[in-house]
Amino acid sequence: MSASSAAILGDGQGILSAGQVRQFVRRQLDGQDVDGRSVVVLVPDGTRSCPLPALLDAVHQALAPRVARMTVLIALGTHAPMSEEEIARLLQLPEGGLAERYPGMTVQNHEWWDPETFVSLGAIGPARVNELSGGMLDVAVDVRVNRAVVENDVTLILGPVFPHEVVGFSGGAKYLFPGVAGQEVIDLSHWLGALITSAEMIGSPGVTPVRALIHDAAALVPSRQYALSVVVQSGTGALHAVAFGSPEESWAAAAEVSALVHVRYLDRPVRRVLSLMPDRYDDMWTAAKGMYKVEPAVADGGEVVIYAPHVTDFSRVHKEITEIGFHCRDFFLKQWDRYRHHHWGVLAHSTHLRGQGTYDEQAGEHCRITVTLATGISEEATRAAGLEYLDPATLDVAGWQADPDTLVVPQAGEVLFRVRPRA
Repeated sequence: MSASSAAILGDGQGILSAGQVRQFVRRQLDGQDVDGRSVVVLVPDGTRSCPLPALLDAVHQALAPRVARMTVLIALGTHAPMSEEEIARLLQLPEGGLAERYPGMTVQNHEWWDPETFVSLGAIGPARVNELSGGMLDVAVDVRVNRAVVENDVTLILGPVFPHEVVGFSGGAKYLFPGVAGQEVIDLSHWLGALITSAEMIGSPGVTPVRALIHDAAALVPSRQYALSVVVQSGTGALHAVAFGSPEESWAAAAEVSALVHVRYLDRPVRRVLSLMPDRYDDMWTAAKGMYKVEPAVADGGEVVIYAPHVTDFSRVHKEITEIGFHCRDFFLKQWDRYRHHHWGVLAHSTHLRGQGTYDEQAGEHCRITVTLATGISEEATRAAGLEYLDPATLDVAGWQADPDTLVVPQAGEVLFRVRPRA
């Protein structure tokens, strides 16, 4: 579907007022046949910049008087579950304030760790996966999704769109797959993105192979689907744009605006990047976005330093990553029998953080750039995982900002940096 089929407010040239956004949401939802129906709203966790409280207020005001039931499902993918305190902070609620602010609405985590969470919708066959992967993969995938998506009449996706290392641009049906999906689709989609490589995939316009896989999976969902896709001013609660329509239409419209406001072009590659990670990224699994978003702008032989003293763990959930370490794609491909039994999503994360490189048995592994962690993870653990270490207490941010060969990125993780194409 084309982006032109979506209703959109904002073009990236300015910031929308809260009143404009509220009126737009009300107008779009008033036009939908939802009376007496049950609705599940898929929302992001705390790792994305998003004015979720204001958006959810607008959605609740528009839908609560009309629908039979309204459930908010936090699309964790396989991120750590959010505690009641974290959910209250996400929604800017006082303790115990959910029922008062949102009467008749429940909020719950996507419980990906519980097999009873899921229902199978069918499979995407090996011929289609082979086509999407350009012959790199020849497997079928079971499409499982949180049963709330099937047991409710309407699914409303509510979340931001940013450049993304696996799919090109995030948002839209990605809140279904992998947001509330089973491990099978998560592993396949992430590994497909890793085979193409993060540097090639991130910020790619249009329907990428991974996006096409996600749309194929979403087509199996029986409930009616809508999306409110927003383009956020990174690191703030301000909005550049909001789009409404089907997940495909809404996402496509928002992605066009995201490409304008979330991509920065440099005239030449830089030798070093210092990514200053905000505390919404509480482990390296999420803070690794400080690498993804800058890798395309780094010169061969350069370095990315991820500064996150608050991060003390590689992953709150995926402890397997400490066994695997961080390597380029070819390290795994040329030793596939040794690594294929691991979750492919974990292998993909490993390659995304380590970046592009080569591997063979004689010469070993040679990566294009150096990745250094200045975090609360110990030097021993950092080097054992295949990364370089810098004591964060010794890092002089102001001094690095004065270095013409260093790009310092505050609030890193959402804005993509590229080198401007030559004419």
